Amino acid sequence: MIDWLAEMPQWLVSLVVAGSALLLGLISAGVFRVIGSSIARRNQANMLLALFRKSRGPLRVIFPVLFLAAVAPFVTMPAPLAHAYRDFLRVALISATLWAALRTLAVIESSLLDRFNVEVADNLKARKVHTQIRVIRRILVAFLLVFGLSALLLTFEPVRQIGTTLLASAGLLGLVVGFAAQKTLGLIVAGLQVALAQPIRIDDVVIVEGEWGRIEEITLTYVVIRIWDRRRLVVPVSYFIEKPFQNWTRVSADMLGSVFLYVDYTFPVPALRQKLREILRQSPLWDQEVCVLQVTDSREHTLELRALMTARDSPTLWDLRCEVREKLVEFIQQNYPEQLPRLRAELPR
Repeated sequence: MIDWLAEMPQWLVSLVVAGSALLLGLISAGVFRVIGSSIARRNQANMLLALFRKSRGPLRVIFPVLFLAAVAPFVTMPAPLAHAYRDFLRVALISATLWAALRTLAVIESSLLDRFNVEVADNLKARKVHTQIRVIRRILVAFLLVFGLSALLLTFEPVRQIGTTLLASAGLLGLVVGFAAQKTLGLIVAGLQVALAQPIRIDDVVIVEGEWGRIEEITLTYVVIRIWDRRRLVVPVSYFIEKPFQNWTRVSADMLGSVFLYVDYTFPVPALRQKLREILRQSPLWDQEVCVLQVTDSREHTLELRALMTARDSPTLWDLRCEVREKLVEFIQQNYPEQLPRLRAELPR
């Protein structure tokens, strides 16, 4: 066998060695993934199991590259080709490692988010966790991409020399680039502040620029708000650090709403107060906390009545206010039509 290999051309021997290393790397990647998945399935480690399922592509690159790097001393080739071969292995290993790191972050994010359901009624904690995880994941992805690109550029000697020269003589250029990137860096810092301080969270109800909507997406540089009529309002993330806005679900989702009515001075307010209690008791939208009817103003021709009620969240409160307003007006029309607002005038005889 050894004599047969000795009689083979050197290039063919190198090709056989490299091909064998490549094949062994692919087989090892498959075996490693199967064994790891079996162990994770046996221990009911769902996150680890999902990680092995998502890492098929990166493992099929990392293991063959490692085997090819191990047999590199036994592969004979011309010097320029050998140099290119080593550069290729470095680039492939860095790229595959970056790929695996990004897949790992995605799996961790998905596994953590699945534990906190934002579709439940009391989702304050879940929205807080969703906001933190998504923003932190985007930050880590940005750092990984910058680090990976830097590692790739430092692999090649010409690019490394150019980078060193630029760093040594980058006085004015550095000032220009820093000034140009000031706004972007400010947005990134604001994104970090939003992730840590959390003035807003995913699915928060907010009033921004006079628009009512819910926070749909938070990135490092901008926030997407889903407005009630299905439009999307995109604002820079620094807006929520620098400008005032309303957050209706900052502490809790329940809200207090009002309905205003205007009646004549002769109207019996206690009768309407009793009707309000009946309407709210029969409504599934009311959370059974606040039920108040008060005379809040006396104008020249009318009394101003304000009905207060609460609901579990702002959309429910809106529907409850509309229901109460309609039924109170109907009650007045049917029972006290003569006490509706009227304009009195005295005519001369």
